[in-house]
Amino acid sequence: MQFEVHDQNGQGTGRFIELSDNVFGITPSHHAMYLSVKQYLAHQRQGTHKAKEKSEVSGSTRKLKRQKGTGGARAGSIKSPVFVGGARAFGPRPRNYDMKINKKVRLLARNSALSHKAQEGSLKIIEDFSYEVPKTKKYVAFLAALGITAKNRYWYWARRTKICCYLRVIFPK
Repeated sequence: MQFEVHDQNGQGTGRFIELSDNVFGITPSHHAMYLSVKQYLAHQRQGTHKAKEKSEVSGSTRKLKRQKGTGGARAGSIKSPVFVGGARAFGPRPRNYDMKINKKVRLLARNSALSHKAQEGSLKIIEDFSYEVPKTKKYVAFLAALGITAKNRYWYWARRTKICCYLRVIFPK
């Protein structure tokens, strides 16, 4: 699959680069992408929710009223979930929401997302990102020339670049 290489002004350089069909030319697996997103969202959850159970609520353990003869229902403890201030029946407990995805499914999900973007035509290859002095104004002009807004951004670059620091100013979370 061939993609045109763009310069910093957003103009095509006339050169084309060949990208691997093993990554950018596959049929996207929507189920693999669904599992990957589900795993990502599950890992965001803390799982620290907790409600007090009957043994954890403060209160006396004496019997509230006698068993028979009052005309009301039996009541054994003020900690019962029936009473105000009592425990929570089957309340939330701390748990781990992590889910495991097999390595090959995870790679398939990433490759599916990249090939889906490639088929849409929303991938752009940039020739050079180097500036003498890194200025946010230059990055804003660069993004405007490419037609990138806050809604349609997705960055994939080498770790050695320092662009992510400047892009955080432009696109805060």
